[in-house]
Amino acid sequence: MPQSFSPQQQIVLASGNQGKIKEIQAILAPHPILAQSHFNVPEAEETATTFIENALIKARNAALHCQLPALADDSGLVVDALNGAPGVISARYAGVGSSDQDNVQKLLTELAGVPEAERTARFMCVIVFMRHAEDPVPLIAQGVWEGRILTAAIGTHGFGYDPVFWIPSHHCTSAELSATLKNTLSHRAQALQQLKHLLLTA
Repeated sequence: MPQSFSPQQQIVLASGNQGKIKEIQAILAPHPILAQSHFNVPEAEETATTFIENALIKARNAALHCQLPALADDSGLVVDALNGAPGVISARYAGVGSSDQDNVQKLLTELAGVPEAERTARFMCVIVFMRHAEDPVPLIAQGVWEGRILTAAIGTHGFGYDPVFWIPSHHCTSAELSATLKNTLSHRAQALQQLKHLLLTA
């Protein structure tokens, strides 16, 4: 990492998702994380079929428009019984502009009748950091969080599919975890810890 990259260096996050912003800022402090909406950056079109390719597209777009280092994550839920769906379209599983509730309801509908033992799933997260839009060696980190999908939502914390994602090790859903505990367990937390190490050692 160039010496000019300091803990005070602003990093643009290629997302407007407030849940993600809070999680990322909590782990990457003291780096100031600014949402790309702060700079009126247009949303990048996520045209790829893998998490890593979509993360690269988003990070490059943010870095290009802001002329600052940029961070992007692409994450989603991978359900074995649905052949990996919703995958990279997790945020729009029920259609463009769909709410978290819409996506969760579609997931539960698709899994109707699937036995508990076959409802295995995992959250996946890939995070890309680019020093600039033409960075030939972006930093890439990833995390995986194993669990299974319930038949009904439980819990009020978190966002997305958290209320139906059961964590066997903690006997609760992701939506029942405190933000502090979630930030030590989740797929995004794992990827961010990897990235934090890379930022310190690159």
